Amino acid sequence: MFSKTSKGTSSQSGQQPAVKSAGPSIISADLRIIGDLSSEGEIQIDGTIDGDIRTKSLLVGETANIKGEIVADRVQVHGTINGQIKARSVTLARSARVIGDILHEDLAIENGAFLEGHCKRLVEKKDVDAVRQTIASAAAPKTAPAAAE
Repeated sequence: MFSKTSKGTSSQSGQQPAVKSAGPSIISADLRIIGDLSSEGEIQIDGTIDGDIRTKSLLVGETANIKGEIVADRVQVHGTINGQIKARSVTLARSARVIGDILHEDLAIENGAFLEGHCKRLVEKKDVDAVRQTIASAAAPKTAPAAAE
């Protein structure tokens, strides 16, 4: 009944413990951020961002206003973006307003969405790999440059 066995211990059986995925990071409508955002998970933006965004999944709410480049695996836009979007899958809802180019594998645009820019499908493997590499490197820790003496 109370014997010491390796039954159920992940460290002895060689299995990694299950990692729970975190919920989305939410930037509320009353928040303004000046600077770049980087996440391995999902970001939901309802506020204002002046900077680049690198993430796996991005949801741009109707009240959101983003000025900067976006690199993600999946982007859903309901608000305003002024900058380039690089993503495997991009969806522009009818309330979306995008000024900038979209580099994509899959693109869906609902009636009423506003888009001023070029759309280019990433069909070459090197283009898709470059987007994935950029997303992966976004989570890597950055080192500060050495001070000049």
